[in-house]
Amino acid sequence: MSSRAPVYLGLGSNVGQREANLERALAALARRGFHTTRRSSLYLTEPVGGPPQDWFVNAVVEGETELRPEALLDTCLAVEAELGRVREVANGPRTIDIDLLLFGAELLGTPKLTLPHPRLHERLFVLTPLAELNPQLRHPSLGLTVAELLTRCSDRSRVLRHQPAGTGGR
Repeated sequence: MSSRAPVYLGLGSNVGQREANLERALAALARRGFHTTRRSSLYLTEPVGGPPQDWFVNAVVEGETELRPEALLDTCLAVEAELGRVREVANGPRTIDIDLLLFGAELLGTPKLTLPHPRLHERLFVLTPLAELNPQLRHPSLGLTVAELLTRCSDRSRVLRHQPAGTGGR
């Protein structure tokens, strides 16, 4: 199945060179068949859940792929491993986190993968950059736009537009 409908990935990092980790992840995804068509600004985000840890740099990218959803998930996990992601503590610090948020309007519920991402509508650090890219995008199962989900989200964590030192903006 070709995804000519947009696929959305959420990326985050709070270990090491966070911005560089996101860039390395996007390059690794491109080598494996995910073509980024648009990307959000970077956001500095307060950790949600898990142990005390540094803030994240998060972004959402829109793209296309010839991979099926399960194969794209495997690709995301392989890139995380390549970049040193270690899963020792739930919601713990990580060099890179790549979440498959939406795969077109596909609905999927398997032991391996749920689409749309089951907590997408509960996370400001995902909804904020996603709304920047496509506020009128409709959640396939909830029927609400990303803009509507953002206004209804109960998450009160801080999400700030991020300008890395020396960039002069994005």
